[in-house]
Amino acid sequence: MAVKAKKVFVLDTNVLLHDHTCIYNFKENDVVIPIVALEELDYFKKGNEMINFHAREVARELDKIAGDNLFNGGISLGKGHGKLRIETGKPFSPEMEQSFAEKSPDHRILAIAKYLQKEDPKHPLILVSKDINLRMKAKSLGLMAQDYLSDKIKDIDTLKREVVVVEGVDDDLVQKMYNDYEGVDAKEIGQKPYANQYFIIKGTKSSALGHYNQVTNSIGRIEKIRAYGIDPRNSEQTFSLDALMRPEIQLVALTGKAGTGKTLLALAAALQQEKNFNQILLARPIVPLANRDIGFLPGDVNDKIGPYMQPLFDNLTVIKNKFKSSSRDYQYIEELQRTDKLLITPLAYIRGRSLSNVFFIVDEAQNLTPHEVKTIITRAGEGTKFVFTGDIQQIDHPYLDMKSNGLTYLSDKMHGQDIFAHINLVKGERSYLADLASTLL
Repeated sequence: MAVKAKKVFVLDTNVLLHDHTCIYNFKENDVVIPIVALEELDYFKKGNEMINFHAREVARELDKIAGDNLFNGGISLGKGHGKLRIETGKPFSPEMEQSFAEKSPDHRILAIAKYLQKEDPKHPLILVSKDINLRMKAKSLGLMAQDYLSDKIKDIDTLKREVVVVEGVDDDLVQKMYNDYEGVDAKEIGQKPYANQYFIIKGTKSSALGHYNQVTNSIGRIEKIRAYGIDPRNSEQTFSLDALMRPEIQLVALTGKAGTGKTLLALAAALQQEKNFNQILLARPIVPLANRDIGFLPGDVNDKIGPYMQPLFDNLTVIKNKFKSSSRDYQYIEELQRTDKLLITPLAYIRGRSLSNVFFIVDEAQNLTPHEVKTIITRAGEGTKFVFTGDIQQIDHPYLDMKSNGLTYLSDKMHGQDIFAHINLVKGERSYLADLASTLL
């Protein structure tokens, strides 16, 4: 039996910034980091954003691996892994000289990859980059190139599986759901559910909304509930509020297009349960407009982040407008804001804070990497509930897509866990115009 040739993976800078542990995900194959990538990482070391954290962690990881050794010849990444080496700059080939007038960092990485391919043709070389355009350039030069695949899910359709419609159920069983608090045995309606799955159960004359309880193996009926003045307008919103209000569900993912009510429902549920938590945090990652840093915006820090946070304040305004400005409920929200018990802030500003007994809503989570989502969740203390919301079809991050973003990854990996629930909202509730635009444009 022929032995497969060891591969050589050359990593682009954006892969290192995407996941600082990526060097361990290439099995027995060798990993090459171009010295250009280390140069680029220097530009990202300072700052409080997640990307700055990754840049610093990459440097620490490389330092830990190298110790007092040189990278010459490569350093083992451990049992079952290949070697890691840093490759210094290489001259442009005549083909590259004719193709690229500018010696940009991307082109210098291509020059290194092309040089290594020529020097060692026995081992297949693959450039790994989150940058589609760089991958196209590599392929035009005869280099194999691929996206970083380790945290990509295989099937995007799995995100739509969370709510099941069961038709043709005997009306007596539907009625039993109304009469019996425990609900009906899942086997009675021919289902093998997973933890916290939601159902629309239809008989010939009646119907019910149900939630599967894995402890009792039963599907119990869900009633529509109001949360701080907000009423659910469809079954998916009803399921969402149910998951948000259940204390045993500590992690919730709400996906869906704009206008389906994801953030509004999460905030309303948080306010409804405010006395059970020390603080409500509502945060979102800042993705610079047109790839420009927020530093170009005028004003102080609050002025700069204002445009990014405004949608969150808009959701809070919708809830406040459900009450008269003189009412106790309205004034209570104002008090929560004044005392920072309700805090709306960029996600980066949460870094280093204690997350014990907090209702934490992360909006626009589709713009987070899988590793960033993991970093956030693993800092959860006792009594904390996490809610991640977002639209996986509206990704602003240049190196993420529907299969590789943190929200998709979270929903896929946590599927079926007893403390997790995911609802994919489909029906827009802002207005007919907004719903039509979201669907057609």
